[in-house]
Amino acid sequence: MCSRAYLFLIGAVYLYAQVIVADVFTAELTVGSNVTLEANSILLALNYTDVEVNAQKVILIRSEVVAECLLIGDDTSCNCSTGYVWSNPVCYNYNCCRETTCAQNVSDSTPLCIAKVNVRIKGSVTLNTAETWGSNKETQLTDAFKVLNGFEFLNVTGQRTQTIDKDDFAVADFEAAVSVEMSTPKLQGVVDEAQRNLKAVISVDTVGMVEIYSPGKVCYESVPVMNCTFVETNIKMDSNGWNFFGKDGKRFQLNTGTVVNLTLPCNTSGLCAQLTLQKVTGIWSGRYECGFQIGSVRHTASTELSVALLPDVVTLKIDPLTVDCSVNSNRKVTATATIPVSTEPFKVLWSYQEVKEPAVNTSVGGNLIYKFHATVSCMKILEPHTISVTFTNSEKQVKTATVDVPVIYAGATFCKAEIDRFGVLWPNTPAGKTLIIDQCAEGRVGYKSRTCRGRQWDDVFSNCVNAELNKVLNAADNFAKGLGATQEVAMEIFSGLFNSSTTDTDSNDSTADVIASIEVLNLMSKASEFIVLEDSVFPKFVHAASNMLNNTWSGVNTTIVHDMSSKYLQSVEDLVKNIKVNQSNGVNSPNLDLKFCSDDCNMTVFDIAVNMNKTNGTGKTVAVKNLMRRLKNNIDDSKPDSILVSVTLEKNSSSEIRLVFPQENPSRNKRMCVFWRTKMNKWSEAGCSAKTIPGNRTVCDCNHLTSFAVMMSKSDVSTPDLDMITNVGLGVSVCCLLIFLIVEYLVWSAVVKSNLSHFRHTAIVNIAVFLLLGNCSFLASSNPESLSDNWCLVLTICKHLFYLAMFNWMMCMSVMLVHQLIFVFTPLRKRVFMFFSGIVGYVFPIFIVGSSYTYCKYTEKPYYEKKTCWLVYESVLEGSLHAFLLPVGTVILTNLFSMVVVILTLVKSNVPEGSKADDKETAKSILKVVVFLTPVFGLTWIIGFALLMLEENTPLHIIAIYSFTILNSFQGIFILITCVFAEQKVREEMIKLIMAKSKGKSESMKNLTSTNYTRDK
Repeated sequence: MCSRAYLFLIGAVYLYAQVIVADVFTAELTVGSNVTLEANSILLALNYTDVEVNAQKVILIRSEVVAECLLIGDDTSCNCSTGYVWSNPVCYNYNCCRETTCAQNVSDSTPLCIAKVNVRIKGSVTLNTAETWGSNKETQLTDAFKVLNGFEFLNVTGQRTQTIDKDDFAVADFEAAVSVEMSTPKLQGVVDEAQRNLKAVISVDTVGMVEIYSPGKVCYESVPVMNCTFVETNIKMDSNGWNFFGKDGKRFQLNTGTVVNLTLPCNTSGLCAQLTLQKVTGIWSGRYECGFQIGSVRHTASTELSVALLPDVVTLKIDPLTVDCSVNSNRKVTATATIPVSTEPFKVLWSYQEVKEPAVNTSVGGNLIYKFHATVSCMKILEPHTISVTFTNSEKQVKTATVDVPVIYAGATFCKAEIDRFGVLWPNTPAGKTLIIDQCAEGRVGYKSRTCRGRQWDDVFSNCVNAELNKVLNAADNFAKGLGATQEVAMEIFSGLFNSSTTDTDSNDSTADVIASIEVLNLMSKASEFIVLEDSVFPKFVHAASNMLNNTWSGVNTTIVHDMSSKYLQSVEDLVKNIKVNQSNGVNSPNLDLKFCSDDCNMTVFDIAVNMNKTNGTGKTVAVKNLMRRLKNNIDDSKPDSILVSVTLEKNSSSEIRLVFPQENPSRNKRMCVFWRTKMNKWSEAGCSAKTIPGNRTVCDCNHLTSFAVMMSKSDVSTPDLDMITNVGLGVSVCCLLIFLIVEYLVWSAVVKSNLSHFRHTAIVNIAVFLLLGNCSFLASSNPESLSDNWCLVLTICKHLFYLAMFNWMMCMSVMLVHQLIFVFTPLRKRVFMFFSGIVGYVFPIFIVGSSYTYCKYTEKPYYEKKTCWLVYESVLEGSLHAFLLPVGTVILTNLFSMVVVILTLVKSNVPEGSKADDKETAKSILKVVVFLTPVFGLTWIIGFALLMLEENTPLHIIAIYSFTILNSFQGIFILITCVFAEQKVREEMIKLIMAKSKGKSESMKNLTSTNYTRDK
């Protein structure tokens, strides 16, 4: 009797491990017996049985039979259960594939049978020869793929002709199905074999080998994350990535941008890819596909992402554009909201004042239109008449758009209706309102706007952009977001930009085209931070950017021109910096000259010699014409050259640069090398020096890379003579002030015997102390080049603080003097004087300096100039210097008024006498007042304010410069003279002290002091 043995493979046994975190595992269990077994009995016995696996207690929670083998002697018959198929090891090692009975003894193979899966293979075959596709080719292709385990079918889905380099090739698209996940090397081997047999190029995509996760439906402007994982873990992929299929089915490759953020790969094996979208809108609703590429095989998976939509753009219009209450008491206004057609079931609500009304849409073309009728009352109100429309989506998110109805009330100022030269009617409009009309010439899209100022209309501002350029702008916007951001698309964008820049250069709407073109450059420059662009885009980019500068940029105000030029420069500079250079030698155009260097960095752009002493990296230099006059010139009384040079390096390596500019305006005396500070939109001289060489050329030496230019100023006020006078004067003043303070210390108790004298000497001592500290700080910063940035900042703050405190104490002294003259019988109390003087002399200066420094720090504006270690003057009422000029100017005006009061008091007291002798004495008194109070009141600084208004290089200007320098450098001497030698009490006390000291009789000195006390009383 023959022996019979049954072998059951119990697969998909779920093992439940009771550990800290419960995990579920799948395993295979083989049960063998030489007698007939009942499979169901075994399965029931196994369910919820405790077993031990690697010293871990587990529970079997479910089991099923996946294979059955019957062994009779040497004969074996094995079959997989329904829904299972032979595993790849069984198929490729024992030639038991698909769902057929296997006569091999495969019972020891693991795994034996696996669950069937749905794997699709889509591919294309491009024949290398001029052959046509036939049934024999299809048979060869099918035979090649039949060797795959679980093969089900292969069908040719289409045939076409593809032209490559003017040659036509036959292409066949096919689809195959297998029920087992195959290994990538096996599939690549099948593809390679088919390519050899067919003499063709084959590429295939698989579906079913990659796991993908999507959140499904997400909220508007949320941040969804999708993950893609390749199930095969023992292989290294060449690349992976994501694609997006929009509503029209068009495929876009995704790259990191302002919206898309790719993490590729998200682990070291390269078998996962993560996609994060920032603040998704309607355009991101669609199908997403991830792929892992190796050789000619690409494994893919796709998923749908649904966004709870809100309108990205709501176009609101009103008819009529304005309501004229001087004609009618009530007017009907129709408001229209237009949005693109959407699948989202919006709830739409109109509101105006107390009226709320749900809206129903009508479909027109590709848009949904909602209308609302409102009655505007002519009763005057302060608030604007605002009509709003609110859209609510399925996730209860809302978006509101508003429009104001301009109302002309009776007696109000308005601009009268007018038809402009383009035939557009602008109705009566209240003052201060801007109207927007979407009337553009054929082939243009956008709007026109016009503002009513008082009773006069502003010029019409046209934002009507060339329709083709607008398409380029939209493409650039998608590119910057990361949608379809490839080298090919970049070439299309720059080609479209170039084509648009050569048309309508004399059109009335050409400035609108320039604004849109600059925005294209701006978007592409942002994209270049994330996406590597090859140098093949340089020719179209450079010529398009050059064409933009041929336009006059008219029809907009100066502020807009400054913003346009700054954005243009920043965009061009960033693109030149980020575009990768491979073979390009540069591009020359009428307004841009672009050149590169690697080893020898000596080049010439538009007759400007550039030399870089770099350590590594590719140097990039672009010279730009017709831009300097459009950039904001923050350097007063200067005229820019016509050419700007931008120098960058591909790698952030250190470099020193020298530029040699030809002199365009030799009549100017001083030449400055400046660079453009992009964050502040201003020119700066920091880090650059200029000198003139023979041949009327200017050499600029700079220690950083950016955009450089040359400015011509009328003159340089700094000369060796003035520097010498300043240093000598300050040195002498410091000595004199020290002497004065010592004298005050010695005679203080003798001369300060009344409140008035106490007030005067307290003020003058504070003036001397702060003037001494300010002069010392000035001397310490006399050589800014040798100071670090921190020391330069500290000394600038010290000078700012000490000189302000000095002037504030001068004002305390002058106000005190006027008070005593006017309010003779109401003397100022000591406590009151000290309290207010302390606030004015100490607190105010600290507050002003601290506030100005904090403001500059917060607004990222420079507080000090490294070249001078002093405050910055940019223009009228701009720059930190005004935190010094305005307080000092206030003090000087106050002190000047005080001096006039003193003089008038002297004149008035001598008028009744009427004799010539009295007139002479009055004149002497006035002269004495002027001489004595001018240095103490700081009135010599008036000359400094005059310097700001005088024309440079004139005789009067030169006299003023030397007068200011001499008078204020030697101010310490004047204080010593007027407050010691010209002060009778102080002078007498000093004589007594000197005489007593020389005789060595201290008792005599005490008697003299006592006598002086008696005389004071």
